Amino acid sequence: MLSFLRFASCPFCNLRINELVRRFGEFGDDFTIIAVFDSPLDNLTRHAEGHKAPFPILADENNKYYREYGIEHSVIGMLKGMFLRMPTLLKGMFKGYIPTTIKGSMTTMPADFLIDREGIIQVAYYGKDEGDHLSFDSVKEFSLK
Repeated sequence: MLSFLRFASCPFCNLRINELVRRFGEFGDDFTIIAVFDSPLDNLTRHAEGHKAPFPILADENNKYYREYGIEHSVIGMLKGMFLRMPTLLKGMFKGYIPTTIKGSMTTMPADFLIDREGIIQVAYYGKDEGDHLSFDSVKEFSLK
């Protein structure tokens, strides 16, 4: 799975990484994740190292790969997520994922790609708002094929 996230201190994105790390053992043996943040490496390191992820978490400060994969920016999506997903936002903040340093675009929307063993994208999921990701169950089902 290739997962594009927002800036490194985004509460929604850190909750997503937290869930993927916590439940990583539920995925198939040959499954892995690459998470990419719209953030400079130094800022990402500060926010991501606490996850102790069993998969790479990368920075794409210049949005090279974001552009190649057609990752979208949306002010409406940012506002929609902020208001409609307020309980999730608060849950992330209570877990300590407080956006104190915003380095990267606040309007970047998340996206998840499920890629098969031959490198072919089987599922391309573009988030409709800042907290919208492909469901964990969909990722798990794909990982066990």
